[in-house]
Amino acid sequence: MIKGDNAFVPTVPLRIAVRGGVDVAALLLTETGRVRGDADIVFHGAPVHPSGAVRLFGEESGTGTVWLDTGLTAVEGQIARVLVVGSTDNGALRDARGLSVEAFAPDGTSVAAYEVTDAGGETAMVLAELYRRAGGWKFRAVGQGWLNGLAGLARDYGVDVADEPPAPVPAAHQPPAPAPPPVPFQVPPQVHPPASVPFQAPTSAPPQAPPQVQAPTSVPFQVPPQVHPPASVPPQAPPQAPVPVAYQVPAPGPAGVTPPGPAGPQPGLPDWTFGGVFPPYTQTGRDNDVITVEGLPPGPVVLELDIRGDGYTGLWTLTRLNKEGENLVNSTEENFHGRMLAQVPGNGRLRLKLHAEGPWQFQVLPLAAATRLSEQEVESRGPDVLLHTGGAADLALHYRGDDNLIVHLYELDGHDDPTTLPSYENAVNEIGKRRETVPLPEGPVIVHMEMADGSWRARLKHLQPHSRPFSDGHVAPVTDIGKAQGWLRRGRR
Repeated sequence: MIKGDNAFVPTVPLRIAVRGGVDVAALLLTETGRVRGDADIVFHGAPVHPSGAVRLFGEESGTGTVWLDTGLTAVEGQIARVLVVGSTDNGALRDARGLSVEAFAPDGTSVAAYEVTDAGGETAMVLAELYRRAGGWKFRAVGQGWLNGLAGLARDYGVDVADEPPAPVPAAHQPPAPAPPPVPFQVPPQVHPPASVPFQAPTSAPPQAPPQVQAPTSVPFQVPPQVHPPASVPPQAPPQAPVPVAYQVPAPGPAGVTPPGPAGPQPGLPDWTFGGVFPPYTQTGRDNDVITVEGLPPGPVVLELDIRGDGYTGLWTLTRLNKEGENLVNSTEENFHGRMLAQVPGNGRLRLKLHAEGPWQFQVLPLAAATRLSEQEVESRGPDVLLHTGGAADLALHYRGDDNLIVHLYELDGHDDPTTLPSYENAVNEIGKRRETVPLPEGPVIVHMEMADGSWRARLKHLQPHSRPFSDGHVAPVTDIGKAQGWLRRGRR
């Protein structure tokens, strides 16, 4: 990509590499183009956003590469843009060799890359941004720099940067008044992506993405009266058309071949890396139909179906002979909603037979977009696909339906073929309202609620640390926001 270019990226957790030996930070902005407060700044002193959606990892030893993880499925609804910022303490950005930013999908596929070739005397720069568009996310190569460094950049995005304390004065003069103590920083409660997507009847409008969870109340901030303009203004991108319904494949390659993942540290809590990555496919319709999706990566995917109606709902895969294959849905529930696990054949062509009474919305999603299990309760209804990425834990289930509850576990440790699934273990097979506790092995594990006609709640208990070591021995906690203020005061000239 060149400066000003933009492209859609899959709505999955992305790993971003920033090269060139620069300091790296991220700013999370609302629709107003400003942060809500200091908590929306992710940098070396506060490397994890309170929502958990953005994490900064240290420099890869000897390479000058810094890694930033952005879980797009977990970004709060109030956040419209995530800026990737580079800065330098010594010299200017024109002295940074190989300054670039590149985004990788969980399977290692490069989905966007931008090399900065025109850096000048700036000491801080917005290298790239991820922003919402037409129900998905796009990556833009920005390359906008500030001659007055991070202080100027921060002010332009709504951060209240305090002035430097006055220089020492001779003893004969009155010493300056002491600065007021900083406001204690409080971490908002962790927010998890919603477990389900409300149904939307088919219209002529483009398909909509799931609504995002509302962000917690942030630390109040004040906008300074004086705003310093940036050293340069990036070209304005033309208005973007809605996401087409047709499936889009990033970085085409041979079928069944998984590109190598990016070099660098792995997160202490490993993110989801199993299965292909692709932009969501969405289709709407009414009553019975045959659904065909071309060009998918072979292997397991998540199918999401919402129907407005009170009749019978059935969903089957179709074989290469156009015969009914696996039965994925068999329900008489009114206004059916559910997520199912399905296998895309080696030719990348998924065909399904749908029996429905009324309008419906159908989506194909990568496994990485499924809901993560945690110690915070998830509440939903109908069949679902859940992901467990932590250490050994107990899964507490409260099922409030009247029919079958069937839960399968797919343990992926040691299973290296992303085009197939290992054999499953049946964890629950009961009828009627139930409270169940299921022991889970260390992740990664797919928890497939194959049948659940009714509402349910789920959460992890007795969660143990993951046995895989952290890349640098630990993940640093969010620290006192005073460090962020000190970092932002570096007004280099």
